[in-house]
Amino acid sequence: MVLNANGDAARFAAFALPVVADVVTGFAGPLAGILSGMVWAAKHRPETRWLLSVPTDAPFLPMDLVERLRAAVAGGAASLACATSGDQLHPVVGLWPLTIIAELRHALTVEDVRKIDRFTARYRLAVVAWPAAPIDPFFNANSPDDLAIAERLLHG
Repeated sequence: MVLNANGDAARFAAFALPVVADVVTGFAGPLAGILSGMVWAAKHRPETRWLLSVPTDAPFLPMDLVERLRAAVAGGAASLACATSGDQLHPVVGLWPLTIIAELRHALTVEDVRKIDRFTARYRLAVVAWPAAPIDPFFNANSPDDLAIAERLLHG
């Protein structure tokens, strides 16, 4: 597990995880973080074939996330996978093959692609659905109000 974050990595020292800054310049968005994770994995864990990306502000990620995304791409029916809940696509929650590092780098640096769905449209994408109730597993806690909602959901 690695964290993708730009700026002072020391602020995440308590997590005792590698902190990887974007490998492309400028704020290139979530795709840059995914590419950065892929590049890190290829260098530090060369046996790795897949990268799971998730937002760090989603406190209710499902326990079967990797298993279900992996099953969706098994056998070559899809090239990569992402999650949905309710009617919402969560493209940051995805399973990415490291074989597309060069294509992703090119899309970011040459084509200026920033939207995940614009990039994933090039591939066979498996979309795996989770129910949004009673708790949306991809709920984002981005503010103090969201954190209070998450606490209420957690403690019923």
